[in-house]
Amino acid sequence: MRERSEKARAVLEGAFQVFMAQGYAAASMDRIAATAGVSKSTLYSNFQDKEGLFLALMQEMTFASRQEAFALLSQADLQAPPQQVLRQIAVCMLDSFEQNQPLLTLMRLVIGESDRFPEVAKTFVTDITKPMLDQLTLYLSSQTQLQLPDPVIAARIFAGSLVHYLIIQKLLHGDDVLPLERDRMIDGLIGMITAQQSPAP
Repeated sequence: MRERSEKARAVLEGAFQVFMAQGYAAASMDRIAATAGVSKSTLYSNFQDKEGLFLALMQEMTFASRQEAFALLSQADLQAPPQQVLRQIAVCMLDSFEQNQPLLTLMRLVIGESDRFPEVAKTFVTDITKPMLDQLTLYLSSQTQLQLPDPVIAARIFAGSLVHYLIIQKLLHGDDVLPLERDRMIDGLIGMITAQQSPAP
C-alpha cells in the first residue's frame, strides 16, 4: 500500500476483509473497526464514512497501475510510436487485474452493489475511471498521425475493450467458453485504433 499511517493501513486491511466477507451493504463500521483493531473514532478520523472508506480501498488497490498508466501517457518524451505506448498501457491495465485476485474480487463487489448503491459506483467512475479516460483522450488527441475522427470515442473503445476482456475472461470465467489469447486481443485492438495512421515522412 501507499505511504499511510499504520492505523490507516490497518483500517484498509480490515475493511477489505469485511467487505469481501459480508459485501458492501452488510459491512458495518463497527465490524470494520473491530477487524482492524482500531477505535471507531480512529476509523472516522481517517475515513469520513463507509462510502469514503470503500473508495479509499479501491484507490489504494489501483494506485500502482494508475500511476504507471499516467506516467506512460504524460511523459515529456512521447516519441515512441503509439503502438508501443498503447501496448504498454494495455499490458499495465491487464496485469494489474489478472495478477491481483483481491482487486478482481473487489471489482465484482463494485459491479454487484452498483444498483443498490449507485453513489458508490458513480464515485468510482468519477475518481478512478474518468481521470484515466481523460488522460488517454488527451494522449490520443496529441497523436494526429492516427487521424482519429473522435479521440474521446477511441479512448472509450480502447479502455472499454480491455475492461470487457477482463469481465468476460476473468470475472465471468469465460476462458473455456470464449477463449482468446491476450496478445491477440491487444494486437487486434491496437491495430483498430492505429489503422488510419499516416505513413512516417
